[in-house]
Amino acid sequence: MKFVREKINLTCQFAGRNPKDVKLLLATKTVPADRIKQALDAHQTLIGENKVQELQEKYSLLQNENMEWHFIGHLQTNKVKLKYVTCIHSVDRLKLGRVLHKELTKENRKLDILVQVNTSYEESKFGVAPEETLNLIEQLSELDTLNIKGLMTIGKLTTDDKETRECFRLLKSIRQQVIDQNYPGVEMDILSMGMSGDFEIAIEEGATLFE
Repeated sequence: MKFVREKINLTCQFAGRNPKDVKLLLATKTVPADRIKQALDAHQTLIGENKVQELQEKYSLLQNENMEWHFIGHLQTNKVKLKYVTCIHSVDRLKLGRVLHKELTKENRKLDILVQVNTSYEESKFGVAPEETLNLIEQLSELDTLNIKGLMTIGKLTTDDKETRECFRLLKSIRQQVIDQNYPGVEMDILSMGMSGDFEIAIEEGATLFE
């Protein structure tokens, strides 16, 4: 963990950014609860899960810990009852937004979300097409239980850093387009992009959160 933090600091220094503006979210798919507890003891409190059932199982073991649960996987519309999640990173279609809104209305609460964009145009990845993102955000913004906080993307699976960088630059440009539209209640504070293999490029291109 210390090694990763040092790499974040060095990358931010190179990019002229404040390391405090970049947050690390631990993707804990298949990671047992006791190892997550070790990360919490090291003051890493942002935890991201990909699977609803796995998240529920771990929550039952860690619910008294000081941590923040995020859902980062593809979410099916029949599995939206996530009462302990504070943010969903993978909202990529209006149907999902409407189902979430219906459930949240029943619970009388609101939820932070990120809109997932498929910046690589890969068929294997989920996410709204870049050119359809503004329209989706405009429609989602009408659902008052959803707090749109930013955008998320997964970089192209490639060894070509240039192609990876293009994905991240595209997300940043879409973010600016959303800001320019000034949709009521929509914030663009979070730019979630980058994983263990490409987070340095993501930070250079403006990521505020990575996994």
